[in-house]
Amino acid sequence: MKKFIMSAMVGALLASGSALAHHSFAMFDQTKIVTLKGTVVEFDWTNPHSWIQLAVPNAKGDSKTWKIELNSPNVLTRQGWKRSTLHAGDKVSVDINPLRDGSPGGLFLGVTLPDGKVIDSGLPRNGKPIVMMDQ
Repeated sequence: MKKFIMSAMVGALLASGSALAHHSFAMFDQTKIVTLKGTVVEFDWTNPHSWIQLAVPNAKGDSKTWKIELNSPNVLTRQGWKRSTLHAGDKVSVDINPLRDGSPGGLFLGVTLPDGKVIDSGLPRNGKPIVMMDQ
């Protein structure tokens, strides 16, 4: 029985470690803020995180699709979002912390909607890393 209890405890610790790892912001460069102006390709209202796919044109007129990670729908709702806040084809401006590896993506900080309304994530913009304390 002791072996079973010990195995269960080790399993619980390993599972909780992977859950905490999910909340890491280490992949984002929180010292940088990038403003993207583009067209919404898709808005995914989904758990555990919602996503904006944004087509951002470059100087040559080509566009690159950026994938922007937002909070969960329940948190977004408290910030003023609805499932219908963004639609494919909307022209928006989005502030993000970019991915450290240079891939076209980032952590959502705020958006200016087509009607001029601004929705902020509430995350700090002071260059200090976000530290999650899930314990």
